[in-house]
Amino acid sequence: MKIGILCHPTYGGSGAIAAELGKALAARGHTIHFFSQSLPFRLGTFSKNIFYHEVELMHYPLFECSFYSMALASKIAQVARFEHLDVVHAHYAIPHAMSAMLARQMLEDKCCGSNCFKIATTLHGTDITVVGADSGMQDVVRLAINKSDGVTAVSGYLRDETVRMFSPKREVTVISNFVDTSYFFRSPRAELREQLGIGDEKIVIHISNFRPVKCIGDIIRIFHGVSRQIKATLLLVGDGPERSGAEELARQLGINDRVRFLGKLDDIVPLLSMADLMLMPSNAESFGLAALEAMACGVPVVATMAGGFPEFIVPGKHGYLLPPGDIEAMTEKSLLLLTDPNHWLACSEACVEQAKRYETALLVEEYERYYMRLIGES
Repeated sequence: MKIGILCHPTYGGSGAIAAELGKALAARGHTIHFFSQSLPFRLGTFSKNIFYHEVELMHYPLFECSFYSMALASKIAQVARFEHLDVVHAHYAIPHAMSAMLARQMLEDKCCGSNCFKIATTLHGTDITVVGADSGMQDVVRLAINKSDGVTAVSGYLRDETVRMFSPKREVTVISNFVDTSYFFRSPRAELREQLGIGDEKIVIHISNFRPVKCIGDIIRIFHGVSRQIKATLLLVGDGPERSGAEELARQLGINDRVRFLGKLDDIVPLLSMADLMLMPSNAESFGLAALEAMACGVPVVATMAGGFPEFIVPGKHGYLLPPGDIEAMTEKSLLLLTDPNHWLACSEACVEQAKRYETALLVEEYERYYMRLIGES
């Protein structure tokens, strides 16, 4: 098949999944065309059947903002016309599904309507729970969903939220996020500890785009409680609006020398291979890809009973799930995992086995079958 993939290039789960999906599909012989404002952060090296199309924005003094959605639609239409795309897969309803819809309208006279590409839209979370919850955007999101030929969600939680909020005309199919366990596996590197100036203390890690929903301040407070009991280091990977506040809180609590802000990193496996615990105290999480990738590397997770976490994290087996905002309980469970070697090892091994249920190859086959059903529809 010839498949177009629309995604955000920035740090986060949706961009990671879109890039990994495209690479896996290309490895299976499909031709993949990526459309984005800049190179997706997980795309990496190219192969003979992966193509990247940068969306160029028009800058004109009369307009206060660039028209990314229209520029993207124009680029999709241009490529689809000459490359004869079978499917355009939009990751996020807004703006990507809307741009795909507009692109198809541009091509109606050239592809005789029914012969145009099919639109598959994958909902990742905030396009429903944040953008879709805005009263001024609800009708736009509903239109994007209903005009897609197929709609998927990355978790049962997100599917249920979509149905509750929008009563979509299209069935929403759950195809979970996935992890490549041939890449994400535990391979400790002593030299990295030395490079980072970390001794034999326990390592706690968090990876995200540092948005408010990730509750970075809670991570700092949990770690403060942990560090009062044991020797530990906190590694914070990523960047975003909550970073400066977290840095200030760490200074106020007197633990800034134990908290390392590492910024955005593409290769996180070496860090996960050193980590003893991942903290994910999010207020909401459509799936929690970073947690799954940590589990593949044998890292137990302390997270919240929010969103998609309960669908793949079993409390007491893969870590613990607590109510959002319960700093005391999350600190207690973190210490339990970090101070009981036998319990930690059992959880670590169970995490690796659980991650295998979300192996990339299994989920990519689901997407292939899904595309084929869309193409088969008249």
